[in-house]
Amino acid sequence: MVSTKRIAVVTGASQGLGEGIVRAFRARGYGVVATSRSIRPSTDPDLVTVAGDIGDPDTGKRVVAAALERFGRIDTLVNNAGIFIGKPFTDYTEEDYRLKLRTNLDGFFFTTRQVIPVLLAQGSGHIVQITASTAEFASSHAPAVLAMLTKGGLNSATRALAIEYARRGVRVNAVAPGVIKTPMHAPEKYELLAATHPMNRLGEIEDIARAVLYLEDAAFSTGEILHVDGGLIAGR
Repeated sequence: MVSTKRIAVVTGASQGLGEGIVRAFRARGYGVVATSRSIRPSTDPDLVTVAGDIGDPDTGKRVVAAALERFGRIDTLVNNAGIFIGKPFTDYTEEDYRLKLRTNLDGFFFTTRQVIPVLLAQGSGHIVQITASTAEFASSHAPAVLAMLTKGGLNSATRALAIEYARRGVRVNAVAPGVIKTPMHAPEKYELLAATHPMNRLGEIEDIARAVLYLEDAAFSTGEILHVDGGLIAGR
């Protein structure tokens, strides 16, 4: 049975940005399929959870199967799962490299590859990547080549997919956050991190969730990289 409500899939959904994005979609009345390695079973009939490593091709297959089994459709995919490892280039290990690519790029590739045929069959849909403003400019104070490699790659892929599917009803956009107050950052570092933004504060999870919903409603926007970074992209 196909649901009449709209359905979103959110990766990296057990905490931080992903958890906030799930809450925002549920508050809007969407059914949600949420996935992460450590996600817990849901008691909400309109929230399906799928535990799995997003870098494993099988996880994307199971997520899409769960969405179609419960709801019969997918309207939006939010590729949120990602990790940040910042250090000088020669300090990166092969393990760092493989982990970043597995989470940030493999997860995007395998999940999106499963979702797009569903959207094309429906004739409509929306895909949103969560990238990073730091992917677009280098800083001698905060070297992060792997972030630029992976998140910058997602920005480029967003534009490429937007053009590929622009005439087939599927929009593709991205939200590029600055530093957001999530469990990824220790509270004792908040003040230091806040000072990196022209607005001199950290972003909130709700800032990113609202940006995702804005793009969800922006029917004439595709290929957009929406910066939610306290002015960071404009300069320092």
